[in-house]
Amino acid sequence: MSNDRPVPEKAEESQPASIGATQRQTLRSAWLALTGLSAVFLFEMLDNSVLNVALPTIGRELDASTIALQWVTSSYAVVFGGLMIALSALADRAGRRKVMLLGLILLAVASAATLFVGSVEQLIAVRAVMGIAAAMTTPGSLALAFRLFADERLRIRAITLISTVGLVGLAIGPTAGGLALSFVPWQALLLVNVPIAVVALVFIRLGVPADRRDELSAHPIDIVGAMLGTLTIVGALIAPTLFIDLGAGSWLPWVAVVAVILLATAFVVRQRSTKYPLLDFALIARPLVSSGLAFKAASGLAVAGLGYLVTLQLQLDWGWTPAQAALGMLPQVVVLIAGGAIISPLIKRIGLANAAWVSAVVVVLGLAVYAAFGHVGYFWIALALVLVAAGMRIVGVVAGNNVMNGLPADRTTIGAALIDTSSELTTGIGIAVSGMIIAAMFTGSIATTDWTSTQTEEFRGATTLAAITLTVLSALLVLLGIVRARSASPSDPATSITLG
Repeated sequence: MSNDRPVPEKAEESQPASIGATQRQTLRSAWLALTGLSAVFLFEMLDNSVLNVALPTIGRELDASTIALQWVTSSYAVVFGGLMIALSALADRAGRRKVMLLGLILLAVASAATLFVGSVEQLIAVRAVMGIAAAMTTPGSLALAFRLFADERLRIRAITLISTVGLVGLAIGPTAGGLALSFVPWQALLLVNVPIAVVALVFIRLGVPADRRDELSAHPIDIVGAMLGTLTIVGALIAPTLFIDLGAGSWLPWVAVVAVILLATAFVVRQRSTKYPLLDFALIARPLVSSGLAFKAASGLAVAGLGYLVTLQLQLDWGWTPAQAALGMLPQVVVLIAGGAIISPLIKRIGLANAAWVSAVVVVLGLAVYAAFGHVGYFWIALALVLVAAGMRIVGVVAGNNVMNGLPADRTTIGAALIDTSSELTTGIGIAVSGMIIAAMFTGSIATTDWTSTQTEEFRGATTLAAITLTVLSALLVLLGIVRARSASPSDPATSITLG
């Protein structure tokens, strides 16, 4: 995608991501904007995690199948990831702040619509609309944070602050959701997005200036490329579920696979041939960019897959209540919230480049621990949660910083979109792979409470196989990230980050 602005290139480089006279000199002077942008990230991370603990309850109340239950969570990630690049292109042209405010209004309306949900299909539709709202708001948050400050140190501190708020949301989501289910219906877990959206809307409206005309791209959006890319992503995640629902003997799943291959091929051809591509592959090919995206993708895959599997295991296999399952996630909460005190000295000691791959390896190690010992006892689940959370606490900021440093100064919006897209896509893949394996190996309805001994063994075998599969996929992504990072030029920028 091209984000060229209608000003000379040298002028762009001299004022990257700036907003001229409205730039802030301290974090305190930008508190209105930072509060609003932090609320956007809180919504994204909270929404990714809060429903996991409620899946068994939702399954029983809405009489949902395993595949339908999977799509309650993955529909959000599929739409979010599929539309993020296209909507970031729209924001570059119509205005990042304007698109973000519209997205927050859509988020509030969609979340409030949860009150009227009466079937799992309606819930999936609501989650898809919330995915659209997330795609309109999240990429612009990082770009707007960059534009608030001219000083690089302030930018890094601001982004660290915003991401920390988001990680707190990811950490408290399962715990708060599980405890809340003891007192309120599951619909309340989505209604919490309404006040968050209102806070973000008000504070961004007051604290973030509108984009200047000379900051926006005048190039047309590649609508054909946007459609091809979105259909490719959606098809790639739907095809596996068709094999489970209809079986390999049916013709429809194979048609879906062929369609995905053709769509992906058409998308690549389109991006290489059009004058203004939606996605510029030359940007992704840069070593720092590709390595950062690979590390971020590995982290998203591990966190989503582990959270999905552990939540189902604690409640469906071990018979824990939602509140007990929420307390079982506390090791992850503690590390995500309090881990900054340990991580900052670690980065200073081993360096930014080493911190990226070490943290990604720790994430994979956590998955491997769960795959090998997750059914032995809770201690091993807690250890897996700690390792994955510790790795993610570092890689979330470090990998994102690598991507930004590897891009030209006028490509920060597409960089933010690429970071979130990689994470959201692998989040959807992690849940889809886990759900597909469980659906394939488990006979009957997973939402019932009276499992036979055979069903229990099927479930345990399925979760073990799913964890092994996710471990292998995450390890391959980390390996790719390490290889690409080592091919980066010594002159590529490196920035010291202190995590607060």
